[in-house]
Amino acid sequence: MSKAAAGAAPVAEAGTGTDLRHMRAALSLAARGLGRTWPNPAVGCVLVRDGAVIGRGWTQPGGRPHAETEALAQARRLAGGAEGATAYVTLEPCNHYGKTPPCALALVEARVARVVVACRDPDPRVAGGGLARLRDAGIAVDTGLCEAEALALNEGFFNRLTLGRPLVTLKVASTLDGRIATRSGSSQWITGPAARAWGHRLRATNDAIMVGIGTALADDPELTCRLPGLEDRSPVRIVLDSRLRLPPDAALAVDAGRTPTWVVTGPAPDPARAGALAERGVDVIPVATAPDGRIDPAAALAALAARGMTRVLVEGGAALAGSLFGAGLVDRLEWFRAASLIGGDGLPAVAGFGVEALAEMARFERVTVQAAGADLAERYRRSALADRSPPST
Repeated sequence: MSKAAAGAAPVAEAGTGTDLRHMRAALSLAARGLGRTWPNPAVGCVLVRDGAVIGRGWTQPGGRPHAETEALAQARRLAGGAEGATAYVTLEPCNHYGKTPPCALALVEARVARVVVACRDPDPRVAGGGLARLRDAGIAVDTGLCEAEALALNEGFFNRLTLGRPLVTLKVASTLDGRIATRSGSSQWITGPAARAWGHRLRATNDAIMVGIGTALADDPELTCRLPGLEDRSPVRIVLDSRLRLPPDAALAVDAGRTPTWVVTGPAPDPARAGALAERGVDVIPVATAPDGRIDPAAALAALAARGMTRVLVEGGAALAGSLFGAGLVDRLEWFRAASLIGGDGLPAVAGFGVEALAEMARFERVTVQAAGADLAERYRRSALADRSPPST
């Protein structure tokens, strides 16, 4: 869990069954924006008056309009306004002027009677100010309802603010013995169509999908979301490529004008190679490299956060996975496991990352295990006891 979660103590707990039902609806609305709202959080809002829902909204693509603005606009159309209503909001309403006025002010001007907030916003521009503005206007405010769920939903946004990097989810499709390819490199397909469709849904809910240059060269992937109806939800494609080996005729480069492609490279990229990629529309991002010449994963993630990224799905190979584990940068795992084995001469899912003792293992807590066709879909999150620092070498 991010540092924001540890410091977001509730002020007052709203707890009726009605409150819970409407807040869960707001959380469901907020989830619709995942992968599309960066650099802003994905927020949901439900307006209720006299037991009836009069407005619903969620953060729109690009981060605006905000959820409260959308819900209030709907309430004006359907019910003549939101005066006297209760607003259920998954994150503290903003209290600063940006490209839009503050949502806290919009709720005050709408004359709502009560606001139920799931969790506070650690953004220094908000950080309790939204709640204070509501209370100063005489509006009843409760916080803390479904707080854990709200924190988990926007963990990427909180990570960006408090850790300076996005939430990192590693997606793996492997055999029972943790192999992702045969020794000759054959990997299509270890898991079945249901698991692959699940993987595309993951792409649709993340800001970016990241691979290493080895995967980009070996597979020439498109890294798009190809589920019917979700084709417009393809995330930014990111390649870690310290020496700019991605060719301009790679699928990722050729399609960069339609689906954004960023290549994270070393601090002094070759001008000719960088220019050739730029002509295709690829954004080349120089960052620091590690002593072995590879991209420093922490530097790469910091650069992505600086550009607004909050949620990154990693689909790279064993080397990239090992690099991220070694730096203590993996927050969640989405592990798809086929009922098959390849054996010790197959390619492992994770390359070595310097673990010498069991105390240095990367530790995770299982969240769910579900069937995905003939395969298993296992979801994990970093253990609360896990050490974020890399293992000693």
